[in-house]
Amino acid sequence: MIQKLIDAIQKTKAPIVVGLDPMLDYIPEHIREKAYQEKGETLAGAAEAIWQFNKGIVDAVYDLIPAVKPQIAMYEQFGIEGLIAYKKTIEYCKEKGLVVIGDIKRGDIGSTSTAYAVGHLGKVTVGQNTYYGFDEDFATVNPYLGSDGVKPFIDVCKEENKGLFILVKTSNPSSGEFQDRLIDGKPLYELVGEKVAQWGMEHMGDSYSYIGAVVGATYPEMGKILRKLMPKTYILVPGYGAQGGKAEDLVHYFNKDGLGAIVNSSRGIIAAYKAKNYEKFGPSAYADASRQAVIDMREDINGALAKGGSR
Repeated sequence: MIQKLIDAIQKTKAPIVVGLDPMLDYIPEHIREKAYQEKGETLAGAAEAIWQFNKGIVDAVYDLIPAVKPQIAMYEQFGIEGLIAYKKTIEYCKEKGLVVIGDIKRGDIGSTSTAYAVGHLGKVTVGQNTYYGFDEDFATVNPYLGSDGVKPFIDVCKEENKGLFILVKTSNPSSGEFQDRLIDGKPLYELVGEKVAQWGMEHMGDSYSYIGAVVGATYPEMGKILRKLMPKTYILVPGYGAQGGKAEDLVHYFNKDGLGAIVNSSRGIIAAYKAKNYEKFGPSAYADASRQAVIDMREDINGALAKGGSR
């Protein structure tokens, strides 16, 4: 699966993942009204609006990007109906040939961790039959419970040729409260990065590991250090755009081969029509605004990489 992601990045020339993190106020009124007419102002109506909104964006951008990253919490808030929309979104994105990174941030121990891994990346046995649950290609994992919270995910990934992106240094402002604390003279995020590189050696692809890392765009100097610590690790980089990360900050997340990182943008793309730069599109052409935002992001990142000598 890591090679499929790399091939798609090279084909599209877009080291970009679109975060499908819909909030109801991102969704244009005409989509919400139609969904509510069909399903009522209910959880089912909200889920239908989300599904139709996602479908419009995917239809507009699937040929430009290698991957999407639906954030499960944005669906879970609408209960079972929201999770149905999450599953439908995954299936539709796969039909369009996109790699799906399930942003689930799970992390537990023992059988619980195994169940999470099976539900999202593997298959479950029911009598004489086996079924895939959500069936994402990658999943995000919180490693701060230690190896016994991560190993079950790695085991399932080996069985299914799927991958992980493990939280190392996150983009949120308070991440340093724990992640930056010094342990034996090193910040905790460096120790986690070293462990991710070690786990990655257990599940290698051709040139990169199936076990990736999440390192926020908002901490570029830390990203530079982590890139050196994890040379064979693909880095998922949140925080570009709306959270303040800039393209020039991202150069050091990439290796000299121009690979090694994929940059996420969520509301900057899916709610682009609300931004001043794209307001000319209006709510009715929200998907066209998203397409233009992807094109602009691709040019921004590739331009920065060209200046930085990574390509």
